Amino acid sequence: MTLTGFLLLLLIAAICGGIGQALAGYSLGGCFVSIIVGFIGAYIGVWIANRFGFPPIFQITIQGQPFPVAWAVIGSAIFTFIIALLRRIFTGRS
Repeated sequence: MTLTGFLLLLLIAAICGGIGQALAGYSLGGCFVSIIVGFIGAYIGVWIANRFGFPPIFQITIQGQPFPVAWAVIGSAIFTFIIALLRRIFTGRS
């Protein structure tokens, strides 16, 4: 994978992570955190989709590497919601 392909993949992951955080109504951090949340969300979303037999809804292929955009957004929202819930339980604040 070239540098431009990798940077484009990071940009898409950041957008998916940011949208997922916005859907959950909680922000975990800035741009770097959104990238991480986007990749974790893609992993969680694909795992859920495979577990229940759902097809890929919207997938972008960048230099042979598929990135499931819809499942990344859904997984990011689920991940962010769980982290926000755990933070409220353990610290007592939002």
